[in-house]
Amino acid sequence: MTFKFRYLRADEVELRVSTCSEKGFSLLLYKDARCDQNILDETVGAMNWQRHHSRENANCTVSIWDHEKQQWVEKEDTGTESFTEKEKGLASDSFKRACFNWGIGRELYTAPFIWIEGHTTKNDRGKYVPEKSYDRKLRIAELVTEDGVISKLVIKDKTGKTVFSHGKGVVTENVQKSPEWEQAKEDLLQLAEMKGVSIAQVCEIAKVDSITDLSVSRLEKAKAWLAGQ
Repeated sequence: MTFKFRYLRADEVELRVSTCSEKGFSLLLYKDARCDQNILDETVGAMNWQRHHSRENANCTVSIWDHEKQQWVEKEDTGTESFTEKEKGLASDSFKRACFNWGIGRELYTAPFIWIEGHTTKNDRGKYVPEKSYDRKLRIAELVTEDGVISKLVIKDKTGKTVFSHGKGVVTENVQKSPEWEQAKEDLLQLAEMKGVSIAQVCEIAKVDSITDLSVSRLEKAKAWLAGQ
C-alpha cells in the first residue's frame, strides 16, 4: 500500500470542553466518526475498507485492502462508552481510535493546551460550566499541520473575535484580554524591567511568539520564574 492519509482541515475538527472553573475553561480537539469515514472513502475508496466490532462494540477493527498483496490489512483499538447512547458511543469511539492507528487525525495528539479566559458560571448543581453555552459559539478558524505536528491554531467566536491563537504567524491583536489577564501582563512587564530581562527572552523560554499567546496561568508561571532570577 502506498497511500497516505492527509491531515485534517479546520472544518473537520471540533471543540469539546475538558475542564471548567471560575476563571475559564479548557478545550480539546476531536474528530467524529463521519470524518474518518469520509477520509477513508476519499483516500482508499469506499469499496476498499471495512470495519467490524467485537467485545460488544468495545473493540473495532478497520481493514484496508492491499492491492499489491491481495489481502486485507487490519488495525484494531478499544473505545470507551459515552454518557448517552452507550452502545452507539462505544462503537463510534472504538472506530475513531482504530482510525487513529491508521494515522487519520493523529496530529490532534500534538494540540497545544487551549484555555479560554472567563465566560463560565455555576449550574444548578453548583458546577462551573461555560455560560450561555459559550463553547458552542466557538469555531476553529485556522489549523495548520506540518510534519505531523499542529503548527498553527486559531479559534474565534461567532463575532469573529480571536479568543485563542497558537503558532507562528498568528494574528494576536484581537485575542480576548480580561482585566485579570491585563493585570498579570502588567505585573510581568514591571518585573521583567526590574530584573533586566526582555519580554522576548520570556517568550522564548515559554515557547511562544508573543506575550499575548500566554494565558493568565502561564503569565503567573513566567512571573514566578522571573522572581527566582
